Amino acid sequence: MLWRTLLAATLVVVALPVAASTAQAAPCNGYVALTYDDGPNGQFTRPLIGALRSVGARATFFDLGRNVQQQAGLARETASAGMWIGNHSWSHPYLTNLGAAQVATELANTQNAIRSATGQTPTLFRPPYGATNATVQNEARKLGLTQVTWSVDTQDWNGASTDAIVRSATGANAGAIVLMHAAYQATVNAVPRIVQGLAAKGLCPGRINNSGQVVAP
Repeated sequence: MLWRTLLAATLVVVALPVAASTAQAAPCNGYVALTYDDGPNGQFTRPLIGALRSVGARATFFDLGRNVQQQAGLARETASAGMWIGNHSWSHPYLTNLGAAQVATELANTQNAIRSATGQTPTLFRPPYGATNATVQNEARKLGLTQVTWSVDTQDWNGASTDAIVRSATGANAGAIVLMHAAYQATVNAVPRIVQGLAAKGLCPGRINNSGQVVAP
């Protein structure tokens, strides 16, 4: 009888950590991509990264080549923090107003700047203003870039409040790509509430893969 008592106690002790581990690793029901354009920004990029890290979230930063050239250290910090960096052109023009050679220069120079600053070569590209055409997409493909736009616009660029940004972002469904910018305090302030609101729906911040789909980080 004694050996049976000891065996039962052992099974209880072994079972408890497994249950706790399972609870801690509860799977997400889907993923939403949080994206931030127009960085690196000397005032807002670092606080934004800090806000994301404080809630265990990762995001995609679509950076401008000219900003990366001027703020190479911030680009390195972004990559070192585990964020993903995409190409947002060199100078934020309407690429659809440019010829193929000019588009190629905008994108290639940005690729070089990001690679020089971080050691990583972007595979994602977001056209400024979402303005694109066959020429833009063709030049992006030549550089191995997948074009990514968005499905949820938080309007942070249009003066949206933190509350409005949170409402827009947390209204996203699985697979959504949320547009924000590394340029506003309201956007930084929204981060914890966005992640909390998504979690309440069983959603987690995800990564955009080379097919433009939102997947697990």
